[in-house]
Amino acid sequence: MAKYGRKAAQKVKRAMHERKRGTLQSGRSGKKVTSRKQAIAIGLSEARRAGGKVPRKKAKKK
Repeated sequence: MAKYGRKAAQKVKRAMHERKRGTLQSGRSGKKVTSRKQAIAIGLSEARRAGGKVPRKKAKKK
């Protein structure tokens, strides 16, 4: 069984393209995203909001 759905793949792909072009911005601060990991995280969170098949976020450790 696949861990991530098609919607997740599309959102991550779009975020990665935007990062490469230098147009991807983070949510609150609006700063330019240069990190590959951050671009993936943005794509996955967008997919999650859009109802795509994405595993749940890991809980923070105390």
